[in-house]
Amino acid sequence: CPVCGPRLQLTDPDGKPIPVPDPISSAIRLLRDGRILAIKGLGGFLLACDARDAPAVEALRRRKYRPDKPFAIMLSDLSSIKEHCHVHPEEEKLLLSPESPIVLLLWRNDSSIARAVAPGQKYLGVMLPYTPLHHLLMKESGMALVMTSGNRSEEPIAKDNEEAFVRLKGIADAFLIHDRGIFVQYDDSVTAVIRGQNYVLRRARGYAPFPIRLPFPARPILACGGELKNTFCVTRDDYAFVSQHIGDMENLETLDHFQRTVEIYKKLFRIQPEVVAYDLHPEYLSTKYALGLPGKKAGIQHHFAHLAGCLAENGEEGPAIGLSFDGLGFGTDGALWGGEFLVGDFRSFRRKAHFEYLPVPGGEAAIRHPWRMALSYVYCLLGKERLLKVLPLFTRAAQASEPGEERVRILLQQIDKRMNSPVTSSCGRLFDGVSALLGLCSSVSFEGQAAMELEMIADWEENGEYEFFTEREGEKEIIRLRHLIEGVLLDLEKGISPPIIAGKFHNTLVRIGGAVSRKIRAEGGPEKVALSGGVFQNRLLLERMKGELEGAGFKVLVHRQVPCNDGGLSLGQAVIANFIN
Repeated sequence: CPVCGPRLQLTDPDGKPIPVPDPISSAIRLLRDGRILAIKGLGGFLLACDARDAPAVEALRRRKYRPDKPFAIMLSDLSSIKEHCHVHPEEEKLLLSPESPIVLLLWRNDSSIARAVAPGQKYLGVMLPYTPLHHLLMKESGMALVMTSGNRSEEPIAKDNEEAFVRLKGIADAFLIHDRGIFVQYDDSVTAVIRGQNYVLRRARGYAPFPIRLPFPARPILACGGELKNTFCVTRDDYAFVSQHIGDMENLETLDHFQRTVEIYKKLFRIQPEVVAYDLHPEYLSTKYALGLPGKKAGIQHHFAHLAGCLAENGEEGPAIGLSFDGLGFGTDGALWGGEFLVGDFRSFRRKAHFEYLPVPGGEAAIRHPWRMALSYVYCLLGKERLLKVLPLFTRAAQASEPGEERVRILLQQIDKRMNSPVTSSCGRLFDGVSALLGLCSSVSFEGQAAMELEMIADWEENGEYEFFTEREGEKEIIRLRHLIEGVLLDLEKGISPPIIAGKFHNTLVRIGGAVSRKIRAEGGPEKVALSGGVFQNRLLLERMKGELEGAGFKVLVHRQVPCNDGGLSLGQAVIANFIN
C-alpha cells in the first residue's frame, strides 16, 4: 500500500537513501554493472551479484572472506534453471515445493554461470524466488543472481536494517531494504535428491521448526547440539522440535543468536526443560552454555547422538549398527572419534569397531592444512623412509603451504613425542589425508573442503579397491589402514590418475562398511544399520554404502528430515537424554 507500506528503499553503503523513482529497476542496473547488493529477505539479508559476472563473484568472495566455499544462485523459473543444470522430476518437485529450498543440481558443462560461483564442483545450489520482492526482482531482470547469506564468514545472518548497515559495510555497494521487521534469523535450507529421495543437508527456512514425530512420549528436554552446523532441539510429548541452522558456534555473535533462539522456542512451544543435554567436548560453546544452566544435565557422546538421531527420525528404537563417520567428536576415552561402528539404541551403545588411531599433528592446524594428515598417515603407517620418498608427490600442489624440510622435521618430532598431536579414528581426516596425497587440497578455507574435492573428482565408473584388514583388540575390531595408504602411494608412483585413485578409495570405504557390519551381525548384532555423520553427505559413498549393505540383507536407515552432519546431533542428544535417569 502506498500509504501504509511496506515501503521499499534503495540506500548507499552507509544506509543513506538514494532518491530513485523505482528501487527495483535501479537495483537491477547496479547488479548489471557488477555491483554487490544486500537485499532484505524473509529470514535475513542476502548478498547478491550477477552470477555470470566472474569479477563480481570474485569481489564478493574477497569482501566476504569466503575464497572457495560454493555460493547458491537464484533463477527466475524452471526453464532458466534447465539452461544451467540437469533437472530430474524429483528435483523439479523440490524446487517448486512450498519450502523453496536450495537444491543441489548437476551443473551443465555449457552453462554460462561463472565457475567461480562453485569452484571445482559438479553440483550447483539453485533456488527459485520465494518472496514477493524476489519475484519482482527476478521477473524484471531475468538475471542469474548469486544469493548468499548476508554476513561475513562464520557470523550469523544480519536481519535488521541498522545492523546490516554496520555488519555488511565494506561488502555491499548498496542496500535494497524494506520496513518490515524480521523476528528471528533463518538461512536458506539446502537439499539434494539422491536416487529419487529428498535429503535435507541444512535445515532452516521452510523446514524448521516443523516437528519430528518420536516413537515414544518424551519429557521436556533441551538438547544444545554441537559446535559446527549447530542446531538445538526441544521436546514435548511425542514431538521433537529441531531448530533452524544456527551456524558454527565459534564466536560470541553466534552464541548470542543461539541463546535468543532457544528462548523463542521455549516460549513458542511452552517448554520448560527438565533436562539439558550437551556434547562431551568441554570446549564447545554449546557445552559451556548448557553447563551454565540450572537443573539436570546429560552429557551425550557425539557419535552415539548421531546413531540415536538417525533412529529417531526413522521412527525406530533400535538396536542398530551405527556407522558414524564424520570429522571429529569427543570420545569416552578422551580420543577424537570419527570412524565408528557402534551397536546401540536410545539407552546405551557399545563401540564394536573403529578406524585405527593416528595422530593429528598440530591439532586444529592439521584440519586447516590436510597435508599434515597425509604426512601423519604415511609416517605412522609406512615409516620415515617411505615418507621422505613420496613427500614430493603430495607437496607439489601445496603452494604456500608446502612443508619444507624443517617443518616436516618438527612435525615428526611432534608426532613421536605426542606433542599437540591428539589421536583420532576419524573417517573425515582420512578423506583429508588422501585428498592431500593426490595434490587436491593442501589447505582448506571451509569445513569439509578437502573431502568434497576428493568426492568431486572420483570416477564413478571405477570398480577397483584397495586392500584393508581388521585386527581384534579386546572386544573391538580395529580397521588397519596401512594397505590402503600404501595402495594409494603405489598408484601415484605408477602415474594412475587421481580420479581413478579417488574412485578406488571410495570403493574401499564401502567394502570396509559392508565387511565390518557383516562381522558384527555374525556375532549376534542387529540386522539394521544407521548411516550418520557428515561423511555421508558424500553422494558416492552414501549410494554405494547403502547398496552394499542392502545387498547383504541389512535394513538401512539414513537421514532425510534432519541433516546427517552435526545439524542432526541435537535430535539424537534429546532422545538419549529422555532415557537417562
